[in-house]
Amino acid sequence: MDDDTLNTETAAPPAGPAADGHRKALDDPRDLTELAVGLLRGRGSGSRVILGLTGPPAAGKSTLARHLVAEVCRSEGPDAAAYLPLDGFHLSNTQLDRLGLRARKGAPSTFDSHGYVALLRRVTEDRFHDIYVPDFDRELDEPVAARHLVTPRTRLVITEGNYLSSAETPWPEARALLRELWYVDAEDTVREERLLRRHMAGGQPEPEARHRVSSNDHPNGEYVKGAREACSRIVRPGCLPQRPGARSVD
Repeated sequence: MDDDTLNTETAAPPAGPAADGHRKALDDPRDLTELAVGLLRGRGSGSRVILGLTGPPAAGKSTLARHLVAEVCRSEGPDAAAYLPLDGFHLSNTQLDRLGLRARKGAPSTFDSHGYVALLRRVTEDRFHDIYVPDFDRELDEPVAARHLVTPRTRLVITEGNYLSSAETPWPEARALLRELWYVDAEDTVREERLLRRHMAGGQPEPEARHRVSSNDHPNGEYVKGAREACSRIVRPGCLPQRPGARSVD
């Protein structure tokens, strides 16, 4: 599959799973951009729309989110879309050490999930001020403030994170603020290879990196898979071009 290929299929609506016969395969990334733009032109077109992307670690959520933001801005004008990653709400290493959770970094308990929901709520309610959005920096291995921006002109916010389809508190509060939630899928072997390369690029020796994948990333991914049917669409991306500045831990 080349870098410009994106395969998707329609999944169950949030109310319950759909039969396989009701699923429609898509094979062009332009289809996803059209779907995203369509969210701006449908029900409640005058309001700001939030599209969520979820899926297991290293499925390609941040790459797809950045691709959609860029394409929607190209179609609808500067600042029409903005990016809001859950990874910006990772707890700092100082807080993880305080809680004894450094080895579980990336698990649900290692995020400021209530802070994330509060920012999503502000995005839906505040149309008159710039809203600054944090991100995660792999080189620093820490969250960083105000890397992204939602302006008063922004009509579509694309947020992504591992746990947006989870039924545990407070994730349903986040889900209620989303117009749609897409599940980004990838083969486990592909994801685990990405994760291994990512951890080694961050300075971990290969044995340590493999242990982190098996002991932390794998169980986190299995947890995320369990809530897949709560999503409104399943997206199976290929290798979209990595955009400059893409340094989250997705």
